[in-house]
Amino acid sequence: MPKPIVGLHHVTAIASDPQRNLDFYTEVLGLRFVKATINFDDPGTYHFYFGDDAGSPGTILTFFPWHHATRGSLGVGETSATAFSVPHQSLEFWEKRLLGAGVPVERKA
Repeated sequence: MPKPIVGLHHVTAIASDPQRNLDFYTEVLGLRFVKATINFDDPGTYHFYFGDDAGSPGTILTFFPWHHATRGSLGVGETSATAFSVPHQSLEFWEKRLLGAGVPVERKA
């Protein structure tokens, strides 16, 4: 039996609007824009990297911003959601920050 994967180096997703993607992850969530490269399979497409200040494995979230990309459908082995953890005492701060940016917020027990 193969060994289970115990962590992720990074997650890659697709964004339909490059500027909106950049603004959300840097200005709303406060992530560092680590770097921009190009997609080797599609040299006309950027590859944006966001993460913590050190670019630590497990903190990197990357995007291929493709204009007019439509919402995908789930397939085998695909991630259906990503989440960030924050200290419990900062939940009110994040709730206000996200609501102020027009992001829906839902608290779960």
